[in-house]
Amino acid sequence: MNDEELKALWQTQAQKLEENLLFTRKNAEEISKMKVQSALASMKPLKIFTIIVGILWVGFVDLLIINSWPFGNLFFLVSAAIQVILTKLAIGVYLYQLVLIAQVDLGTPVLEAQEKMARLKASTLWVTRLLFLQLPIWTTFYLNVQMLKQPLALFINLLLTVLFTWAALWLFFNIKYENRHKKWFRLIFEGKEWTPVIQSMELLDEIRDFQVEEEYV
Repeated sequence: MNDEELKALWQTQAQKLEENLLFTRKNAEEISKMKVQSALASMKPLKIFTIIVGILWVGFVDLLIINSWPFGNLFFLVSAAIQVILTKLAIGVYLYQLVLIAQVDLGTPVLEAQEKMARLKASTLWVTRLLFLQLPIWTTFYLNVQMLKQPLALFINLLLTVLFTWAALWLFFNIKYENRHKKWFRLIFEGKEWTPVIQSMELLDEIRDFQVEEEYV
């Protein structure tokens, strides 16, 4: 076998290796896209269920407020009004998230999908913050004038309200992506609300890397 034949053989093998590498990357990219679609699909049932339950809940509380308005306890009315407003805001965020999930199109440039996933991540953090702001309300809705006249009961309830308010504010200001590796954060967010978002973002990064590599091949 002369030099020309060896060179031709080497070029053929190199071409086959390059084609195999490209084929492997394409397969890996398609598998990653399927995983993203699966992760996003897994989020929909819980969000739809949460929206339905939330709508039923705010409808029930709205009726209570309306029917109790003429003679209702002021503590209950104010607490219920704040709770139902926060819940309605949360329902709005969940509806927004369903729209975002539906808009993620892996046939478009990956940057567009990444941008929507970033908005989905941010809205997940925000809806959790809103829901935790309800904590103090669960220590005030049952108060009445008679309880305020009992020093011990008033002190205990005031202490609970302060603690719940502190916890709500602390969580509101500390629930952010930078704290995702902390134990308390993982305890709150592990599950269908958060894990698929992070997995999808990581997979989209991989897809982007595959496409960048293909551009240089």
